[in-house]
Amino acid sequence: MPPDLMTTAEVADYLRLKERKVYELVGTRRIPFSRVSGKLLFPRRLIDLWVSRHVDFAGGAIDSPPAVAAGSHDPLLEWALKESRCDLAMLFDGSEDGLRRLADGRAALAGLHLIDAEGGYNVAAMKRFEGLADAVLIGWAWRNQGLVTARGNPLGLSGIQDLARDEVRVAFRQPGSGSHALLHRLLEREGLSPGDVGEAASPALGETDLATAILDGEADCGLAIRAVARRFGLGFIPLHRERFDLAVRRRDYFEPPVQKLLAFARTPAFAEKAEALGGYDISDLGAVVYNP
Repeated sequence: MPPDLMTTAEVADYLRLKERKVYELVGTRRIPFSRVSGKLLFPRRLIDLWVSRHVDFAGGAIDSPPAVAAGSHDPLLEWALKESRCDLAMLFDGSEDGLRRLADGRAALAGLHLIDAEGGYNVAAMKRFEGLADAVLIGWAWRNQGLVTARGNPLGLSGIQDLARDEVRVAFRQPGSGSHALLHRLLEREGLSPGDVGEAASPALGETDLATAILDGEADCGLAIRAVARRFGLGFIPLHRERFDLAVRRRDYFEPPVQKLLAFARTPAFAEKAEALGGYDISDLGAVVYNP
């Protein structure tokens, strides 16, 4: 196997190109590279993504997907999509819906936070979908998930076990969302099932809807991230640290929409916004966390 960081000679041999051609690609910024103390280095995982982007299929280039960011809603992602002017429209309807749209060619990017049976995130869910063999996961953020309560936590909730109390109405999320899967897992850990919990009239289709249901008195609590509780001035009981990733096809990773978004996410303004929202750890942002 070639090294994780390749020199110009090594990447030329890896790609079966002449070194002169590699220098030409670097000069026109058409190949991913880093410059460390004047020396050119090429991350192998990004070179693999770059090659995949140029694959032809059935005698012609693979059609580009619509410029849509689908999957799970995340306040920091929503803000970055707008501020980066990356031209990705937003269509947030849960993590599994995002994977389905990505697999069907109806989205360029999907936000995910789907926990698996071993406590990992997103990889197992991606493997369940056909047509995603060329998709990778890019780290976005670690987030604090917990129970969002009414202001002042008037029912004195302290954890998942309190959801089984008769007077507590819980705002569930729609099936297929990451928060729905996590709540079921947390209930199972406490020996509870969804049937043991009093459910609000209808599921919340997003974290903003969940917070609104609590503010309007339609629910007493629900599972959401700390940033949502802070935004709406609601109570928050931390329960779990989760990973939120971006799923994108290799061929689309280097396209302008995704690159604009990721470039903006490396700016001081982005870091300041993550801090202001609360409950985010962006130390792994931009890392390729899964590349089949």
